[in-house]
Amino acid sequence: MIRYLYLGPVAYDEGLRLQEEMVALRQAGRVDDVLLLLEHPPVLTLGRNANRSNILASDELLASRGVTVHEINRGGDVTYHGPGQLVGYPIFDLHSLRNESGGRFGPVDFVRGIEEALIRLCGVYGVLAGRIAGLAGVWCGTKGNRDQGLGIGASDEPTTSSTFGSAGPERKIGAIGIHVSRGITSHGFAFNVTTDLRDFQLINPCGFTDRPVTSLEREVADRATLPSLESVAHQTARQFGIVFGEQVLAAESLAVLRGQASLSSTPQAQLASPQVAPKVGDDITVQVPREVERLRGIANRPVRA
Repeated sequence: MIRYLYLGPVAYDEGLRLQEEMVALRQAGRVDDVLLLLEHPPVLTLGRNANRSNILASDELLASRGVTVHEINRGGDVTYHGPGQLVGYPIFDLHSLRNESGGRFGPVDFVRGIEEALIRLCGVYGVLAGRIAGLAGVWCGTKGNRDQGLGIGASDEPTTSSTFGSAGPERKIGAIGIHVSRGITSHGFAFNVTTDLRDFQLINPCGFTDRPVTSLEREVADRATLPSLESVAHQTARQFGIVFGEQVLAAESLAVLRGQASLSSTPQAQLASPQVAPKVGDDITVQVPREVERLRGIANRPVRA
């Protein structure tokens, strides 16, 4: 199961803290897979492979515009977060994910899954998008055949997303960079909805100097029909469920997610934790309760389950 929560505007430092909290809870098995969806104030983030020279603005200019800079442990180079951009932090246990052939997910598989979810998200709004071989992220204006993906999940409806037919230069609409620790993912994606694209002039996005960025607002046929960022967030969660083949459940608040973690550490759960869970296919001998015996009129005997 994927539990998702739309948080609205969140300071970047707070977003990092929330990720650390959810990663610890997921590693302890106290929460399901979690997808945090939110929006950040203007901020530049430098991944593990980042080159500081890809920040084009001076420190003084950044400060005057209220843009902060953070060095973090995700993959990738420099990227921008700001108002109108949907940021997603999937806190998933890769060990629990399976593709259609039953194989486990690795980090690259997971990135491809995020790409597929965002490609499908674009398709929902009539925007053609796809991949570029060797480059993480989601692009508009790509040419060639559509990548067939990893065979993960199953679509319950046709998708209009594609990587062919769109004219013009390749334009990046979604950036992706993750971190994996003990099989648990953090960081994630940034998807431009109504983002002010002029802010990307502060950097070489993801280190590129020859490929512009774009937004859903710029790519849709009719901007008047563009839904709110929150509506896009709910649709994003739905696409994650389709791609990763998991049930998706909206959490009402952080308190609800934390409440799930509290329930998993109740005395009843602690009492059961030392017991070894049976494997699928194991035979377990159980005793039919006396009340059931009287109701069903059967003898007192063990049954196999």
